[in-house]
Amino acid sequence: IRATAAEYAAVLATAGVGRGDRVAAMTENRWELLALWLGCAWRGSVLVPINTASRGPQLEHVISNAAPRVMMVEPSLASRLAELDACPPELELIWSTEPAELDSALGVSVVPLPAPTEPIEATSVSPGDTAAILYTSGTTGPAKGVMCPHAQFTWWGQNVGEWLRLSPTDTAYTCLPLFHTNALNGFVQALMHGSHYVVERRFSASRFWESLIEAEATVTYVLGAMVSILLAREPSPLDRTHSVRIALAPGCSPETWEAFESRFGVKIVEGHGMTETNAVIGMVDGEQRPGLMGRVRPGFQAKVVDANDIEVPSGTPGELVMRADEPFAFAAGYWRAPEATAASTRNLWFHSGDRVVRDADGYFQFLDRIKDAIRRRGENISAWEIEQVLVEHPAVSASAAIPVPSELGEDDVMACVVLNSAQRLDPVELVRFCEPKLAYFAIPRYIEFFDELPLTENGKVRKYELRERGLSDKTWDREAAGIEITR
Repeated sequence: IRATAAEYAAVLATAGVGRGDRVAAMTENRWELLALWLGCAWRGSVLVPINTASRGPQLEHVISNAAPRVMMVEPSLASRLAELDACPPELELIWSTEPAELDSALGVSVVPLPAPTEPIEATSVSPGDTAAILYTSGTTGPAKGVMCPHAQFTWWGQNVGEWLRLSPTDTAYTCLPLFHTNALNGFVQALMHGSHYVVERRFSASRFWESLIEAEATVTYVLGAMVSILLAREPSPLDRTHSVRIALAPGCSPETWEAFESRFGVKIVEGHGMTETNAVIGMVDGEQRPGLMGRVRPGFQAKVVDANDIEVPSGTPGELVMRADEPFAFAAGYWRAPEATAASTRNLWFHSGDRVVRDADGYFQFLDRIKDAIRRRGENISAWEIEQVLVEHPAVSASAAIPVPSELGEDDVMACVVLNSAQRLDPVELVRFCEPKLAYFAIPRYIEFFDELPLTENGKVRKYELRERGLSDKTWDREAAGIEITR
């Protein structure tokens, strides 16, 4: 690993990348992304992994905001760059992960990713230096880049590795994307505890257990929606012929938790962590309760507060706020967004935006999101970004994107749309309009047309009324209509 880090750091140095420079990567799960991250850490530069579903205005915002010096891209995703109107002046070079004839409409040279070269000496970095910028969807605006320091990843690796009891005899397996903190942290866990780490390109329900068997995996990582999907499949001999002993599976309901452990023989570990924080809440002394987030872990503090940041009694819902005892165990803030950083860390506590309740035993239970965000299949989706695209359609005068419960857990996206006077619009046409402008997982599943949206006195949409109302007999369902979307 040290040799790989030193060699890829040399590749970066040859490209003119130095301390603090951003290096973007838009690829599927592959070794080169992790190798590039090791090189960035050795060089003192910053990896910016980009969601492979990003496109249009969202992708342009991320690239412009991060302003990388170089970017690695997979040929199959290169067309997304050609759709952009402009790129930041800092971007000097694009690397292709595979030999391919790629045209750059951005006026930037595109060359194959260089092979590792002679290693170079490590650049001195401190625990608080940024190791990666991970873009997480905003709730009232564009996606924000979370500045994750080296120490934050170290504490993630230490804490979650202890939860999972990782050792050199373990093989940890993930099929979660490397542009999210979960899979990146899995890599650090394996490094710190001497375990093997196997990364699959993507989740496949039909091949999930077969892949685990092939990898000889003993530990894996899944999301609540994946648990529901796997339980919905027909029983198979593979359900019990694997060697997996434990799975980190946040967001499981008590019913799926117990059914998963009973059917597959895999112990579930629950917990709460965010890109901005760490493994703050979870299993303590081996104790956990199905359906609950857990208790505060050693090294962290958490409490439930009201709108004035005053702690509320046990049993009273409020916002979860957290902080760490160790320096730089949390993210350093949002890249080029000082106001958002100040708002999220006011009064010396990180404000999660999660509405929770704590019982008398210190166990936290997640209730819902306070902020205007939607969580679908492990992806955080900005309602604001969806709404901006919807109102670009010439027939649409107003819109509101809201979460509605999904049968697989978490949320599905519903668009509440008001049309211009005398206009008519086919929901399919609106979906097709969104396709080139939104990530596939952000395209609304449900669409309903309204004469008007409920508004506050100052003209803001009363989204809580729409969420409470939910689906109706007038709501159009893309999946029920059999409308496929492009990924």
